Amino acid sequence: MSPMGEGRPQVVAHRGSSATNAEHTLGAYVAALDEGAEALECDVRLTADGHLVCVHDRDLVRVAQKRALVSSMELSELEQLDVASWKHPWADLDDEAPERDPELGKVLTLRRLLETARDYPRPVELAIETKHPTRYAGLVERRLVDLLDEFGWAGPDAPVRVMSFSWIALRRVRRLAPDLRLVFLMDGPTDWARVRPFAEPDWIAGPGIKLLRKHPDLIRKIRANGTELHVWTVNKESDVDLCRELGVSAVITDKPGQTLHYLEG
Repeated sequence: MSPMGEGRPQVVAHRGSSATNAEHTLGAYVAALDEGAEALECDVRLTADGHLVCVHDRDLVRVAQKRALVSSMELSELEQLDVASWKHPWADLDDEAPERDPELGKVLTLRRLLETARDYPRPVELAIETKHPTRYAGLVERRLVDLLDEFGWAGPDAPVRVMSFSWIALRRVRRLAPDLRLVFLMDGPTDWARVRPFAEPDWIAGPGIKLLRKHPDLIRKIRANGTELHVWTVNKESDVDLCRELGVSAVITDKPGQTLHYLEG
């Protein structure tokens, strides 16, 4: 049932090891891998010149203090930005802080993240969320499948799954790459019932942890029908315990090392 961790949920690093590192940076993902994360989660958006980058928000205000939409900027412009300093704004004043490699704090392309996972000396899976709505609509999924195909990761044995809150986006991926695993993300108690007429039986349910806390019986019912569960964002030990109790296959967490240690301990 668990994608990698036998007898326990797979530990998936949410935007990298993002509790202590700037999210979606190469530094955050390298830290997550070093902590033992079994899979890496990321959000992807398309730049104005057609590159997929790992960014959550539509704009760059939160992570780079820049009032601009990711979709309106070219990759070369994005690469000039520091998207890591916001996480530790006083680091420059700390004489004992380690030197930071600027390359680890830049906007990360999905290609670079895929290369990092491919070249790591142990198997690593990827959970890739396409963000919607976006001005590029279905082009995001098309570009994603094309890139995965370059890596040989669009077939039945791919270490990749695609996630979205948009069932339309997931159906689009299914048409483009029928063998990829799909996760329908949800945060409301009626979301799963609403999407069932449009979903296929093998879709994975991706509820938020708040939904598990508030509606455990609903989650039990979904699980009882044979549906796999991948849950976000699981940072507390009590929530890890709840996921285990409900038969969750993967926990997406900001604290991969800590979560792994708790599950194995």
